[in-house]
Amino acid sequence: MINYFAHQSAVIDENCEIGEGSKIWHFSHIMSGCKLGNGCNIGQNVVVSPEVVLGTNVKVQNNVSIYTGVICEDDVFLGPSMVFTNVINPRSAIIRKDEYLKTVVRKGASIGANATVVCGNEIGRYAMIGAGAVITKDVAPYELVYGNPAHHMGWVSEYGHKLHFSDEGIGICPESGEKYRLSEGQVEKI
Repeated sequence: MINYFAHQSAVIDENCEIGEGSKIWHFSHIMSGCKLGNGCNIGQNVVVSPEVVLGTNVKVQNNVSIYTGVICEDDVFLGPSMVFTNVINPRSAIIRKDEYLKTVVRKGASIGANATVVCGNEIGRYAMIGAGAVITKDVAPYELVYGNPAHHMGWVSEYGHKLHFSDEGIGICPESGEKYRLSEGQVEKI
Protein backbone atom coordinates (compact mmCIF):
# COMPACT_ATOMS: atom_id res chain seq x y z
CA MET A 1 0.00 0.00 0.00
CA ILE A 2 1.33 3.44 -0.96
CA ASN A 3 1.06 5.85 1.95
CA TYR A 4 2.94 8.77 0.39
CA PHE A 5 2.33 11.21 -2.48
CA ALA A 6 4.34 11.11 -5.71
CA HIS A 7 3.70 13.46 -8.63
CA GLN A 8 3.03 11.59 -11.87
CA SER A 9 6.31 12.86 -13.37
CA ALA A 10 8.43 11.51 -10.49
CA VAL A 11 10.44 8.35 -11.09
CA ILE A 12 10.58 5.93 -8.18
CA ASP A 13 12.71 2.84 -8.68
CA GLU A 14 11.93 -0.52 -7.10
CA ASN A 15 13.29 -1.41 -3.67
CA CYS A 16 12.99 2.07 -2.16
CA GLU A 17 11.64 2.64 1.32
CA ILE A 18 9.43 5.74 1.44
CA GLY A 19 7.90 6.77 4.74
CA GLU A 20 4.29 7.58 5.45
CA GLY A 21 3.15 11.07 4.52
CA SER A 22 6.21 11.87 2.40
CA LYS A 23 5.77 13.95 -0.77
CA ILE A 24 7.79 13.61 -3.96
CA TRP A 25 7.31 16.39 -6.49
CA HIS A 26 7.80 16.99 -10.23
CA PHE A 27 10.64 15.32 -12.15
CA SER A 28 12.38 13.89 -9.09
CA HIS A 29 14.14 10.52 -9.19
CA ILE A 30 14.18 8.26 -6.14
CA MET A 31 16.68 5.49 -6.85
CA SER A 32 16.70 1.86 -5.76
CA GLY A 33 17.95 1.12 -2.26
CA CYS A 34 17.42 4.53 -0.71
CA LYS A 35 15.37 5.15 2.43
CA LEU A 36 13.14 8.16 3.11
CA GLY A 37 11.59 8.55 6.55
CA ASN A 38 8.07 9.68 7.40
CA GLY A 39 6.96 13.18 6.45
CA CYS A 40 9.79 13.99 4.04
CA ASN A 41 9.25 16.58 1.32
CA ILE A 42 11.27 16.05 -1.87
CA GLY A 43 11.07 19.13 -4.10
CA GLN A 44 11.12 19.39 -7.88
CA ASN A 45 14.02 17.93 -9.90
CA VAL A 46 15.72 16.16 -6.96
CA VAL A 47 17.93 13.08 -7.29
CA VAL A 48 18.15 10.69 -4.33
CA SER A 49 20.81 8.09 -5.17
CA PRO A 50 21.04 4.46 -4.06
CA GLU A 51 21.75 3.83 -0.36
CA VAL A 52 21.00 7.43 0.67
CA VAL A 53 19.18 7.58 4.00
CA LEU A 54 16.88 10.48 4.91
CA GLY A 55 15.35 10.56 8.39
CA THR A 56 11.92 11.81 9.43
CA ASN A 57 10.74 15.26 8.28
CA VAL A 58 13.68 15.98 5.96
CA LYS A 59 12.92 18.92 3.66
CA VAL A 60 14.71 18.80 0.30
CA GLN A 61 14.20 21.89 -1.86
CA ASN A 62 14.26 22.02 -5.68
CA ASN A 63 17.26 20.91 -7.77
CA VAL A 64 19.16 19.09 -5.02
CA SER A 65 21.46 16.13 -5.71
CA ILE A 66 21.91 13.67 -2.83
CA TYR A 67 24.51 11.11 -3.83
CA THR A 68 25.34 7.67 -2.46
CA GLY A 69 27.12 7.91 0.88
CA VAL A 70 24.88 10.64 2.35
CA ILE A 71 22.89 10.16 5.54
CA CYS A 72 20.59 12.92 6.79
CA GLU A 73 19.09 12.52 10.24
CA ASP A 74 15.65 13.82 11.29
CA ASP A 75 14.53 17.42 10.64
CA VAL A 76 17.33 18.29 8.20
CA PHE A 77 16.75 21.13 5.70
CA LEU A 78 18.51 21.04 2.31
CA GLY A 79 18.21 24.37 0.47
CA PRO A 80 17.57 24.89 -3.24
CA SER A 81 20.27 23.65 -5.62
CA MET A 82 22.68 22.54 -2.89
CA VAL A 83 24.75 19.48 -3.70
CA PHE A 84 26.67 16.71 -2.01
CA THR A 85 29.72 15.07 -3.56
CA ASN A 86 30.76 11.47 -2.96
CA VAL A 87 34.26 11.11 -4.44
CA ILE A 88 37.25 13.30 -3.49
CA ASN A 89 39.03 13.06 -6.86
CA PRO A 90 36.48 12.25 -9.61
CA ARG A 91 37.64 11.43 -13.13
CA SER A 92 35.38 10.48 -15.99
CA ALA A 93 37.67 7.68 -17.22
CA ILE A 94 38.34 6.17 -13.77
CA ILE A 95 35.64 4.26 -11.93
CA ARG A 96 35.68 5.02 -8.21
CA LYS A 97 32.36 3.58 -7.04
CA ASP A 98 34.20 1.66 -4.33
CA GLU A 99 35.69 4.91 -3.00
CA TYR A 100 32.49 6.78 -2.06
CA LEU A 101 32.95 8.64 1.21
CA LYS A 102 30.26 8.89 3.87
CA THR A 103 28.75 12.29 4.68
CA VAL A 104 26.47 12.66 7.70
CA VAL A 105 24.12 15.57 8.35
CA ARG A 106 22.97 15.43 11.97
CA LYS A 107 19.51 16.17 13.36
CA GLY A 108 18.09 19.62 12.72
CA ALA A 109 20.95 20.96 10.58
CA SER A 110 20.18 23.38 7.72
CA ILE A 111 22.17 23.76 4.52
CA GLY A 112 21.56 26.91 2.46
CA ALA A 113 20.86 27.37 -1.24
CA ASN A 114 23.68 26.53 -3.66
CA ALA A 115 25.97 25.20 -0.92
CA THR A 116 28.33 22.33 -1.71
CA VAL A 117 29.24 19.68 0.86
CA VAL A 118 32.47 17.90 -0.01
CA CYS A 119 32.19 14.23 0.89
CA GLY A 120 33.60 12.70 4.03
CA ASN A 121 32.49 15.50 6.36
CA GLU A 122 29.99 15.61 9.21
CA ILE A 123 27.54 18.45 9.74
CA GLY A 124 26.70 18.67 13.46
CA ARG A 125 23.28 18.84 15.12
CA TYR A 126 21.43 22.10 14.41
CA ALA A 127 24.37 23.56 12.48
CA MET A 128 23.58 26.29 9.95
CA ILE A 129 25.38 26.37 6.58
CA GLY A 130 25.01 29.67 4.71
CA ALA A 131 23.93 29.98 1.09
CA GLY A 132 26.73 29.26 -1.38
CA ALA A 133 29.09 27.88 1.26
CA VAL A 134 31.61 25.19 0.37
CA ILE A 135 32.03 22.70 3.20
CA THR A 136 35.54 21.22 3.21
CA LYS A 137 35.71 20.09 6.87
CA ASP A 138 33.43 19.00 9.71
CA VAL A 139 30.95 21.53 11.13
CA ALA A 140 30.32 21.47 14.89
CA PRO A 141 26.86 21.20 16.47
CA TYR A 142 25.10 24.62 16.51
CA GLU A 143 27.89 26.17 14.43
CA LEU A 144 27.15 28.88 11.85
CA VAL A 145 29.45 28.74 8.81
CA TYR A 146 29.52 30.38 5.41
CA GLY A 147 31.93 31.37 2.65
CA ASN A 148 34.22 29.53 0.25
CA PRO A 149 35.73 27.66 1.89
CA ALA A 150 33.21 27.87 4.72
CA HIS A 151 34.51 29.30 7.97
CA HIS A 152 33.16 29.81 11.49
CA MET A 153 30.88 32.84 11.84
CA GLY A 154 29.23 32.12 15.20
CA TRP A 155 26.69 29.85 16.84
CA VAL A 156 22.94 29.38 16.38
CA SER A 157 20.05 28.09 18.46
CA GLU A 158 17.81 25.19 17.50
CA TYR A 159 15.44 27.85 16.14
CA GLY A 160 18.17 29.19 13.84
CA HIS A 161 18.91 32.47 15.64
CA LYS A 162 22.47 33.69 16.11
CA LEU A 163 23.50 33.33 19.75
CA HIS A 164 25.29 36.02 21.73
CA PHE A 165 27.07 34.77 24.83
CA SER A 166 27.54 36.49 28.20
CA ASP A 167 30.91 36.63 29.96
CA GLU A 168 29.81 33.44 31.71
CA GLY A 169 29.34 31.70 28.33
CA ILE A 170 25.51 31.64 28.39
CA GLY A 171 23.43 32.49 25.31
CA ILE A 172 19.63 32.71 25.08
CA CYS A 173 17.56 32.09 21.95
CA PRO A 174 15.39 35.19 21.41
CA GLU A 175 12.51 33.11 20.04
CA SER A 176 12.36 30.08 22.34
CA GLY A 177 14.07 31.41 25.47
CA GLU A 178 16.20 28.23 25.54
CA LYS A 179 19.66 28.61 27.05
CA TYR A 180 22.96 27.45 25.59
CA ARG A 181 26.45 27.18 27.04
CA LEU A 182 29.66 27.93 25.12
CA SER A 183 32.61 26.13 26.67
CA GLU A 184 35.97 25.22 25.16
CA GLY A 185 34.82 26.01 21.62
CA GLN A 186 31.66 23.90 21.77
CA VAL A 187 27.99 24.78 22.32
CA GLU A 188 25.39 22.71 24.13
CA LYS A 189 21.79 23.38 25.09
CA ILE A 190 21.24 23.53 28.85
